[in-house]
Amino acid sequence: MRWYHYVAYFFAGAFLANAVPHLMQGMSGSPLQTPFASPPGEGLSSSTVNVLWGSFNLIVGYLLVCRVGTFDLRRNRHVIVFGTGAFLMALLLARQLGRLHGGL
Repeated sequence: MRWYHYVAYFFAGAFLANAVPHLMQGMSGSPLQTPFASPPGEGLSSSTVNVLWGSFNLIVGYLLVCRVGTFDLRRNRHVIVFGTGAFLMALLLARQLGRLHGGL
């Protein structure tokens, strides 16, 4: 296993974790922050933009975890690296969105 496979799995976890809130808010018709809002990351984007952004994150996460190397759920190292990326993205999102929505 090459080192960059682990980097890909880490970022796959981050992208897939980021896809969840954007898809959920977008599908429920609610606005949420995206990099395309004004100001970026703080203003609200429409539910349509959130579905598009969430779908993009889902596709990138899929490509990184399923098309780079041979990800195996039975290999602890693969799962730990993937889970660390997802966990850190979840913490980042909680801090960023909590700051904007009073949930810190």
